[in-house]
Amino acid sequence: MKAKIGRQKRFQRVCQLCVVATALGFSCLYASPTQTLDANYIKSTLEARYGERAGMRVAAWFKVLDESQGLSEQEKITKVNNFFNLFRFVDDIKLWGVSNYWATPMEFIGVNGGDCEDFSIAKYFTLLQLGIPDDKLRITMVKATSVNQYHMVLAYYETPGSIPLVLDNLDRQIKPATQRQDLIPVYSFNGRQLWLNKEKGRGVLAGSSGRLEKWNDLKNRLGVERLKMPKLRLE
Repeated sequence: MKAKIGRQKRFQRVCQLCVVATALGFSCLYASPTQTLDANYIKSTLEARYGERAGMRVAAWFKVLDESQGLSEQEKITKVNNFFNLFRFVDDIKLWGVSNYWATPMEFIGVNGGDCEDFSIAKYFTLLQLGIPDDKLRITMVKATSVNQYHMVLAYYETPGSIPLVLDNLDRQIKPATQRQDLIPVYSFNGRQLWLNKEKGRGVLAGSSGRLEKWNDLKNRLGVERLKMPKLRLE
């Protein structure tokens, strides 16, 4: 009897994992970031959820992906940074009705805006999709002295010892971290690890990025199956 129950539990677990894998497979951008995405399905889903212009934006995003094939990493980060910096900045409380919501890339594209976390997250997953290794990217929380508040940017490391390049929606020009005296690093993370930053470099390893509750929640919502509706319509 116990053996039968054990087999049932294992079967249920496998089924749950299959359901998750299927849901993420439509537009994962995480577990297998360079997989072929179903553009028509993603476009039609965003149009149904957010309207016709959302479909146009996601089509433009796919165009960026197509045009970036064969480019150097420096050219890819520039193209992706420029694309997403065209989106609108909107505070979470106004857009989503909550004080700190990390939107998925598809939600960000769908609603046509978000705050600094959403810009950085969308750039991060898009660069993963373009084949840039995860260990070259860090989503980085900083203190932005120019606006006197916490802020999020994406950092790109060409080599392990490089000064990172900063992709930001406040200063839209990509610059080395040493030229961003207005940013004081606090912590950074990618798909696997978490660092506490004490200087404009990699910082001190502090364990798995799974320690970040909002990161775990974001990963569970990737794809187009759990798109949140905004409180404020931007168009």
